[in-house]
Amino acid sequence: MVGTKNTFYNVMDFGAHGNGKSDDSHAFSSAWQHTCGTQGTSTLVIPPKGVFLVSNITLKGPCKARSIHILLQGKIVAPAKDAWAKGLDPLILISNLNGLTIDGSGGQIDGFGSTWWKCRSCLRPRVISFVSCNDLTVRKLSISNSPRAHITIDGCNGAIFSNINIHAPRNSPNTDGFDIAFSKNILIEDCTIATGDDCIAINGGSSYINATGIACGPGHGISIGSLGKHNAHETVEEIYVYNCSFTKTTNGARIKTVPTGVVQVSEVTYRGFQGTSANDKAINLDCGPSGCFNIVLDQIDIVSSDTSKPAHCSCNNAHGTTTSTVPNCSCLLK
Repeated sequence: MVGTKNTFYNVMDFGAHGNGKSDDSHAFSSAWQHTCGTQGTSTLVIPPKGVFLVSNITLKGPCKARSIHILLQGKIVAPAKDAWAKGLDPLILISNLNGLTIDGSGGQIDGFGSTWWKCRSCLRPRVISFVSCNDLTVRKLSISNSPRAHITIDGCNGAIFSNINIHAPRNSPNTDGFDIAFSKNILIEDCTIATGDDCIAINGGSSYINATGIACGPGHGISIGSLGKHNAHETVEEIYVYNCSFTKTTNGARIKTVPTGVVQVSEVTYRGFQGTSANDKAINLDCGPSGCFNIVLDQIDIVSSDTSKPAHCSCNNAHGTTTSTVPNCSCLLK
């Protein structure tokens, strides 16, 4: 359907069945080619009520379209492990796009991770990966049961993720909500994340990352790292985590480093935290030999959910200031 300002491409018009059983990957790819190849503004539509089985689809630019929207109103489901088409490729790879908006009002993605989790030593794929995307907006989307991390952000500059709901069982391995690497100017706001690993993991090469209004738990909290694996040189700076709540997470704020790496972490602010920790280590700032600098802890109140084990703060070579913080972080160096 062609309008005066926007061209819409509905996956049903390209042969999608939407019955949750037939593979709709080809229909999605065909619809994307038209969406990407149209000049002006174009919208890819995944309609409501449909359940769309897809396997390793790639939505890749650059595109002729000046502005692209994806309207995800239906449900996308992954195949079982044995039917995953391309090994460890993500279920959905989105790359080399500028100005993409994904509106998931009513939309869901289910990674069917239960067929992967039983093999804890296996490498496992992600549900959705954004690679080299700039000026990205993703909102009102529900993602569940990824085999591994739910959303990865790699090499992106300028992105807003808002009102994202991410869910996986507390015992599902490595199911981070967000994994961020080599990216800057990323805002994650007003999201609910309950998984078996980090709610948000901020990795090397990341700067100007803002996480605000995150309801985290169960999971491992909001983490920087692990950094310095395999003797790597890694830098993380200008990280701002505000007004977040934690429910029975293994940590609230955490910095993880490997001593053999060369790691630079600086300008990190945690402010306005509250909630409960599943164990007694509510704040864990493990900075290794290189140290972390200009860490700010302010207005934090995290208690242990086990009253017999009061929450505490652990520091290793972390430098900064702390005010109005429970548990007390007197271990923070000046």
